[in-house]
Amino acid sequence: MTYDDIAQAATAVHLTALGGFHEDGATTILLGPREPGFWDHVSAHPAFTGDEPLDNWSDATITGLADQLSATPLFPFGGPPYNAFISWALKSGETWQSPVGLLVHKDAGLLVSYRGALRFGHHIDLPIPVTSPCDTCADKPCLTACPVGAIGADGYAVPACKAHIATDPVCRAGCRVRLSCPISQSYGRTPAQTAFHMEAFVRE
Repeated sequence: MTYDDIAQAATAVHLTALGGFHEDGATTILLGPREPGFWDHVSAHPAFTGDEPLDNWSDATITGLADQLSATPLFPFGGPPYNAFISWALKSGETWQSPVGLLVHKDAGLLVSYRGALRFGHHIDLPIPVTSPCDTCADKPCLTACPVGAIGADGYAVPACKAHIATDPVCRAGCRVRLSCPISQSYGRTPAQTAFHMEAFVRE
């Protein structure tokens, strides 16, 4: 089974392979939303229910995919302890730390999210790593997009961010910093999905 075989199987359930890494003879492949069309599919799915509907859908779908492909499913939720998805992403060859510290993906930009991963107990050749889109982004709008400076070159002040979101319906509908990224703007995520993630962030 090749990386392309796994990516094709993921596509069938509205997921996309977001790179991977090798460790101790195993191969882990990260999975995220496949756009466009992800949210329409997921929000209408029977597993999209309960207090954490997106996590429930991810659990059901990726566990099923793992069974199909003889892999072990892994998730960024369900802890503690939590799986190290941030460090895994940075080893994937497709995701980097942006100028504002948030993860940026070659195709999803600052809207990258990970729904889970598949771990295979053997070596699978992975795509050749590419370079960060931030390296060729001249304007770097992410550095100045936050209206209160909660996200910028000096890091991410989460309490200040949440306090502002409570008073700004534009930010509550979608983070200005994440949406300012030129890669994010071509990603195809629907506003409803972005708003869902913002509401989840506020509740944390």
